[in-house]
Amino acid sequence: MKYLLLFCATPEELAAWQALPEEERAKTRARSAQWMAEHRAQILSDNGLHLPHTVTSVHVGTGGKPLVTDGPFLEGTEVIGGYAEIEVADLDEALQLAKTWADHAPCHRVVEIWPVVVGK
Repeated sequence: MKYLLLFCATPEELAAWQALPEEERAKTRARSAQWMAEHRAQILSDNGLHLPHTVTSVHVGTGGKPLVTDGPFLEGTEVIGGYAEIEVADLDEALQLAKTWADHAPCHRVVEIWPVVVGK
């Protein structure tokens, strides 16, 4: 099964991350990269995402015309900082993998696990 792991942080965690000295952020990024390397056999692709203020959204506006806005369209209390597409046997294996993430990336303490619809 394929799953998408979304690495999420609260706005407070994001602010704390941004307040860290660059040296500390680099150490955390290195721990995250170590986690990715340790699980490379299960990870199909992964990327970090830029901060929410860099997002552009396109959604249906008045009269069905596309409306372009700055910032994320979806509202929530958490910020998605990155993702990894994984291939594992089942949800239990995805859960085991996700549970090890927090030790490597303390600022993105929530991992959402989304099943991926695989096309024919």
